[in-house]
Amino acid sequence: MKSIGFSLLIAASAFLFSCGNNGMKKEEGKKKDSVAAVPDTFKFQAEQFADIRILRYQIPGFEKLSVKQKELLYYLYEAALAGKDIIWDQNYKFNLTVRKTLEAIVSTYKGDKNSEDWKKFMVYAKRVWFSNGIHHHYGMQKMLPEISTNYFADLVKNSDAAAFPVNKDENTKAFIKRITPIIFDPKVAPKRVNLDTKFDLVTSSSTNFYEGVTEKEATEFYKAMDKPDDKTPISYGLNSKLMKENGKLVEKVWKVGGMYSAALAKVVYWLEKASAVAENDTQKKALDLLIQYYKTGDLKTFDDYSIAWVADTESAIDVVSGYIEVYGDPLGKKGTFESTVSVKDMEASKRIAAIGGQAQWFEDNSSIAPEHKKKNVKGISAKVITVVQETGDAAPATPIGINLPNSNWIRQQHGSKSVNLGNIVYAYEKAKSASLIDEFYINPDMNKRVKQFGALSGALHTDMHEVIGHASGQINSGVGDPSATLKNYNNALEEGRADLVALYYILDKKLVDIGVMPSLEVGKAEYDNYITNGLMIQLARLKPGDQIEESHMRNRQMIAAWALEKGKKDNVIEKKKTDDGRTYFVINDYDKLHTLFGQLLKEVQRVKSEGDYTAGKNLIENYGVKVDTELHKEILTRYNKVGIAPYAGFIQPKLVPLMDGDKIVDVKVEYPSDFVQQMLDFGKNNALLPVVN
Repeated sequence: MKSIGFSLLIAASAFLFSCGNNGMKKEEGKKKDSVAAVPDTFKFQAEQFADIRILRYQIPGFEKLSVKQKELLYYLYEAALAGKDIIWDQNYKFNLTVRKTLEAIVSTYKGDKNSEDWKKFMVYAKRVWFSNGIHHHYGMQKMLPEISTNYFADLVKNSDAAAFPVNKDENTKAFIKRITPIIFDPKVAPKRVNLDTKFDLVTSSSTNFYEGVTEKEATEFYKAMDKPDDKTPISYGLNSKLMKENGKLVEKVWKVGGMYSAALAKVVYWLEKASAVAENDTQKKALDLLIQYYKTGDLKTFDDYSIAWVADTESAIDVVSGYIEVYGDPLGKKGTFESTVSVKDMEASKRIAAIGGQAQWFEDNSSIAPEHKKKNVKGISAKVITVVQETGDAAPATPIGINLPNSNWIRQQHGSKSVNLGNIVYAYEKAKSASLIDEFYINPDMNKRVKQFGALSGALHTDMHEVIGHASGQINSGVGDPSATLKNYNNALEEGRADLVALYYILDKKLVDIGVMPSLEVGKAEYDNYITNGLMIQLARLKPGDQIEESHMRNRQMIAAWALEKGKKDNVIEKKKTDDGRTYFVINDYDKLHTLFGQLLKEVQRVKSEGDYTAGKNLIENYGVKVDTELHKEILTRYNKVGIAPYAGFIQPKLVPLMDGDKIVDVKVEYPSDFVQQMLDFGKNNALLPVVN
């Protein structure tokens, strides 16, 4: 099984699940000692444009770390930055060309920077920076600038010609002619990832994982590598581009000396420095294997690294680094680069560890069929982390929970790590808006409950989704990798399975008994949240006429819509309207909804365990894709009235080493507040890949 590593909510929506006080005074006290120990004057939101809010987060407790720990974090931070260009090229072949063009204009344009056209151009530039390319980071569609091609040509002509990524012997006029359709033509690379099965998923997707290859050719290429009876299968295709050379399919492996060599060589340079100051031998072993993997591209080495990484449970400092997410590949094979550098939040980790410690109980008492349950849930290391740096597919839009490794057999035999990104969640909490709750949670009981318990219920959902959700269930012998059996529906089904585990147990007294929530009212608040978001609020991310394609959104609507339909006879969930015509949903029977969630969990796990493609397809297509156009129109109007952008991401902190000769004597943290300047700095200081023209 290839469970999605950074999962639950793409954190743009985290504020929907992080509203209000959690009503648990003891837990709040602990929070003030850890994540929330930040100055009241810190400005968490920097700006808002288009459909995006730019936020900031702090690293509480950094100054209390030892110099050696700070030095280790600094090296890991630099390694993360060294690889950040990779995601740009993975997302689309000409993204780096576009980015360097935008950087050249923003940095050197000599014309009027107060005009309305300039402001529109800057919105486009910021959207591209935020999405790591010209396609929307969540919706996958191509983003078009709201300026004319003539104005764009003027921007180029009035900027420093030497700053543009021109080809040899290419003049400004020829460059403008080449770059203009890449940016402006809606028919050129219209969608980064297309999951509509009416099309060839590979040729209709603009992602740079395949070139000159059809869906059938790619599927057959990797199917020939699959060994259904292999107990330790390799994740074939995870770290390569598949293309044709002289009529034959070949893989261009992402490694030092291969594709992305310039960036990966620098990643390795910094990781080797990190290894030299590792906290312990276990951590050093994992880092050394990661270095070997980047040098060789050997996927067996990546498995060895993943096993060693899971075994490192004692280190305070940790890093996720590699090709992790497979959402960017329409076939769910290839991983996008990302890195998250962090420090364990010792106090806040007690809550999530309490859940992880009961993993076998949760598995044994699940609603899934006995034959699909794990008899021995392997070590789940659960913790809350304080993020220091995120790059690649983890930034600027960030996850709020991590569950790794993705390899199903490693999870079963060696365990997994599940984490909650504490300071990221806290930053969302500080930037939340009560007006959004008032607009969509119209029922007074639900409104009050979400405001009182929403923060805790959201945190618990994240914890359980990652710790016991992705770690639950098992695949039947001989079924093989779900990404091969369930194809383009696997990601949504996997996220749905993990969400359903969390939903099933968040209304269970077990959580009260182990001391992680004060009452079942917390669970009811999460049910209120999930149904309202799944059926209504998340639709604010779509344009009129769109269907749902992003896997997390498909998952949430699938669960909520299925429960609405199956509970209709007993009026479990009721659709209502206010006197002024606003739609809202009320849960009339939480216990029956809990039972429905259990029934759906059993079915989704069966689909995963048995590789039932037809049933999985029907669940997603019938419940998770189609949009009620009238309701969607209403939601867009109401959401716009509130005035909050539906997506959010972060400016990253900056680590600055203090030197005594060649020796680091301390590391300081700076908190930039200018998103544009940070993007320009990254482009100047961390651009390691050549532009493909």
